[in-house]
Amino acid sequence: MPLYHIFALTANSLTMIKLGAHNILIPNPRDFAAFVQELARHRFSFFAGVNTLFNALLHTKGFDSLDFSGLRVSLGGGMAVQQAVAERWKEVTGNVLTQAWGLTETSPAACINRPGDDFNGSIGLPIPSTIITIRDDDGNALPQGQSGEICVEGPQVMRCYWNRPDETGKVMLPGHVLRTGDIGYMDAQGFVYIEDRKKDMILVSGFNVYPNEVEGVAVTHPGVLEVAAVAQPDERAGEVVALFVVRKDPALTEEALIEHCRKELTGYKVPKRVYFMDELPKTNVGKILRRELKDSLKPQPVKPAAVAME
Repeated sequence: MPLYHIFALTANSLTMIKLGAHNILIPNPRDFAAFVQELARHRFSFFAGVNTLFNALLHTKGFDSLDFSGLRVSLGGGMAVQQAVAERWKEVTGNVLTQAWGLTETSPAACINRPGDDFNGSIGLPIPSTIITIRDDDGNALPQGQSGEICVEGPQVMRCYWNRPDETGKVMLPGHVLRTGDIGYMDAQGFVYIEDRKKDMILVSGFNVYPNEVEGVAVTHPGVLEVAAVAQPDERAGEVVALFVVRKDPALTEEALIEHCRKELTGYKVPKRVYFMDELPKTNVGKILRRELKDSLKPQPVKPAAVAME
């Protein structure tokens, strides 16, 4: 992750400077072969990244031969960590992939799992002095276990967007409670689970479909390297689930992947379209750009035909 991103700035740079740690900076993280060669030179103890990075390294030759004896904490954030990736990471490194969550507006930490605890799919427990509530569209707190927007209250929450009172008003509830735009729920033990970004939700015939759930199933197919689920306009259902896939197995077909998803997903959540790509568009942090993929599926406006005037 680039150091200008809030996750790397705090988790890697500022925290590790405070601890007197030695940071290893990777100039080009997309060159995974060189990345692994650099890791081989160090007995590293802390590793932070996003799901796509962990997944790519696990598929890079030589990574499974590295010395992981010093690795104490593997920290995943920035996007949902997939169960299949977390399981494979522990299998290869012997270290639990610990998921945490936050955003720039919360400086950024808000929730984290206890390092060393088995991966449970949650984003963890609220960090000290932080109150997490799940609320409906009107800002009312919802009962335990019910899905809604995750809201944060605490000393790390921003005061406002600089010189943007209009935008601040959209995300701040009374009492200085921040709407995060993430949909999720809290269980009886206080662990928070994210289902997806509110803006990424797919509405199929009135039913909510969360891309993270669909992606989590699709990526377990042995022929899939990376996947992104987005909404595709549909005349009958309003929207249907479309998958953009980078194949690990060139022989993987649309039919085989849809059938794989059908075994694990309720009917309306099953993808109706599959598009194979050489790579998925990503931000500099490594997060997949679902919006760009979704926009590529929108009907293009028809240009009016030229009329010859006599």
